[in-house]
Amino acid sequence: MTQQPLYHIGFGKHDLGAVAPTAALLCGDPERAQRIAKETDGVSCLATLSENRGLHSYLCERTDSGKFIASTSGMGAPSLSIVVNELVSVGIRTIIRVGTSGGIATEVKAGDLVISNAALCRQGAALDIAPVEFPAAADPYVTLALAGAAKKLGIRSHLGVTASVDTFYEGQERSDSANPFLLRSLQGISEEYRQLKILNYEMEAGTLFKMGLVYGFAAGCVCAVLAERLVAESVDLAVKQQAERDAVRVALAALQNLCSD
Repeated sequence: MTQQPLYHIGFGKHDLGAVAPTAALLCGDPERAQRIAKETDGVSCLATLSENRGLHSYLCERTDSGKFIASTSGMGAPSLSIVVNELVSVGIRTIIRVGTSGGIATEVKAGDLVISNAALCRQGAALDIAPVEFPAAADPYVTLALAGAAKKLGIRSHLGVTASVDTFYEGQERSDSANPFLLRSLQGISEEYRQLKILNYEMEAGTLFKMGLVYGFAAGCVCAVLAERLVAESVDLAVKQQAERDAVRVALAALQNLCSD
């Protein structure tokens, strides 16, 4: 563990106080991390740790689960891998990704949550962590805590496998974009994943899970579903806001359960 500020996250162990947090909620969107820290009931923002490179991090406290960090991973696995490495270096031992995603399975609707117990990991960054055959599996205790929290809060959620890919457009079979051409290997991939019972697309969990297993920290992921990918691309902003709030509530309740065990 380092006392000096880490190059990318912009803070070090000495910034975390005498009783340092060991858990972090990790968001791709810096504004979501800020909302967790400053706009969530029951959460106090003790300090802005850094806003270096747009990777916002906040030292937070909740009366029922102690201190934690709300931090930004940036978009995609390469950025996440840097942030996670440095968070582990300052003593973080539990990381829950609080993200957004697109539904693949027919039962996954906009506004639902997906709690990932594993990921189909189609990510180049993960190959620098472990071989392609190495499992991308979430920590079972974190996953159970997330699922239990969603059930207790009455929030509609799905537990299963996530597809973690590197690109938002081509990799998720979007051809209505600047590049209408899709490689043959990606044509029909969403339907193939649906048949494999994969629930959703997102861009970070697979690498996070492999890092957790290799580095020795507990990793979990809960994502708000913003669109039903086999139906439409449109995002209802009211649904998005509520689903994101639900994902944060579930993650915080899971932290409480994990801290009390």
